[in-house]
Amino acid sequence: MVEFNFRVGGEAGQGIQTIGYILVKTLARGNLHVHASQDYESRIRGGHNFFHIRVSENPVYGTSEKVDLLIALNRETVDLHTKALSQKGVSVFDGEKTKIEKKDPSQFDVPFERLAVETSGNKIFANTVATGAALSLVKYDFGILSEVLKETFRAKSERVAEDNIKAAEAGYRYAEENFKGEVACELKPVKGPRRILINGNEAVALGALAAGCKFMSGYPMTPSTGILQYMMNKSSDFNLVVEQAEDEIAALNMAIGASFTGVRAMTATSGGGFSLMVEAFSLAGMTETPVVVVLGQRPGPSTGFPTRTEQGELGFVIHTSHGEFARAILAPRNAEDAFYLMNKAFNIAERYQIPVVVLTDEYLADSYCTVDRFDFSKIVIDRGELLSEEKASKIKDYVRHKFTESGISPRALPGYPGVLVVTDSDEHTEDGHITESAEIRVKMVQKRLWKTKGLEKEMVPLSYGPSKARTVFLGWGSTYGAIREAVDLLNEEGIKVRMLHFNALWPFPTDAVIDALKDSEKRVMVESNATSQLARVLRAETGIPITNKILRYDGRPITSNYIIQAFKMEVKA
Repeated sequence: MVEFNFRVGGEAGQGIQTIGYILVKTLARGNLHVHASQDYESRIRGGHNFFHIRVSENPVYGTSEKVDLLIALNRETVDLHTKALSQKGVSVFDGEKTKIEKKDPSQFDVPFERLAVETSGNKIFANTVATGAALSLVKYDFGILSEVLKETFRAKSERVAEDNIKAAEAGYRYAEENFKGEVACELKPVKGPRRILINGNEAVALGALAAGCKFMSGYPMTPSTGILQYMMNKSSDFNLVVEQAEDEIAALNMAIGASFTGVRAMTATSGGGFSLMVEAFSLAGMTETPVVVVLGQRPGPSTGFPTRTEQGELGFVIHTSHGEFARAILAPRNAEDAFYLMNKAFNIAERYQIPVVVLTDEYLADSYCTVDRFDFSKIVIDRGELLSEEKASKIKDYVRHKFTESGISPRALPGYPGVLVVTDSDEHTEDGHITESAEIRVKMVQKRLWKTKGLEKEMVPLSYGPSKARTVFLGWGSTYGAIREAVDLLNEEGIKVRMLHFNALWPFPTDAVIDALKDSEKRVMVESNATSQLARVLRAETGIPITNKILRYDGRPITSNYIIQAFKMEVKA
């Protein structure tokens, strides 16, 4: 199997994202499978950042810790990442700028800045020289790189595009003529269907648009800001209203107001922002107003690691708000899943008339990957008990919160001729007016909670691997790719393991989980948090204890290598 790992490192402000994205797009254009993750600090300039690209002829499901080609834009990158180089790994750097003296064949000195000035007249093109040199080492088709550079920089001007192409060619030819070592493998374009190159935030936004979202409000907060930006850029194309609110409190209240009038509405934030939304979240529960909240997790508490990744807010969103009411919690496994899961989020919100939280994290939000073209035949819009004007007009004495066996009331919209829609944030009667009745209070609480009975059936975990394996890895959200690869690699070694993975977490699918784990002996929970939050939920809801835990909470993503090492050292032993 052909697989190769690039890593581009340097300081914020050196154009690392630009190099990384051009490399990713160029490799994806050759129909290769690509996964690219970013590691960056919360500063505009300075600090060490890197962009890791994993490419293969076969599907890749997550990032890797191995490096086959290190593109170092400063000396610090060489110092930090040389130890990660594979047996045939090579580091490429500008010796004239970094003052690094070449010591062995694994080091390749390319004068990025000098070549940039000589060919394009400006040292700003040094990064493009580095890109060309990197692709030359793996003998990748320069024509594809040229095409991508032209598309990327033509918006600035034809001159800028041509200068970038010349700079890239200079780096490509220099490496072709001067590199005497060898790399792990060559990369060549392959035949096959064209795939989409997308990151998690873009997939969430596209999924929301496909699901019919027509209103989004939000306040920028890493790592969910990209959703707001993407939706804003597409607003005129999709007849979408996007509002940057003054704060997160206003953002969710606006979305609830939009939903109350009948449009599909959402907001996106992170943990600190969701803390401010809690009162409004409870308002949606009381008034039974459907709304979708995307929560991009990052390490806390407080500001924590604002540009790093973690799964630390599952317990928070399960128990958040004052009072008891139904809510759903979903967590996409990857970008492809995020697209389809947003459709499910909006459908659940409207079918059950509840708030829905979609948990992402920085790793998922910022990672690029190639996915097959989305199948829009899978997108089904289900608005539940939403009444048309005609149907609502035929209901005598319509009441918004009518008691029903399912707990879901027929939903009319304000403004329907002859229909009065009333609700209240206080406890209320069926017709939406405030009440102090103990009897009605009990019935209303039960009505709102009855919805969980139907909801639980929609929360189906995914089983993967040999069904008879007695060791089970469990996880949720963005851990999917790493756990799946770990399961495959361990089974190849003859160690029988399987996976039970969740992209729908609440209401917890108790019966399905009990059935899936009934024959298990070792249950290994894999999570990006310190307290194994899903393990606690699983024990509380099923009574099944988790035998072992593999946890990571340093702000870096879990990898298959991390899981396998921990499993062999702490579990299998």
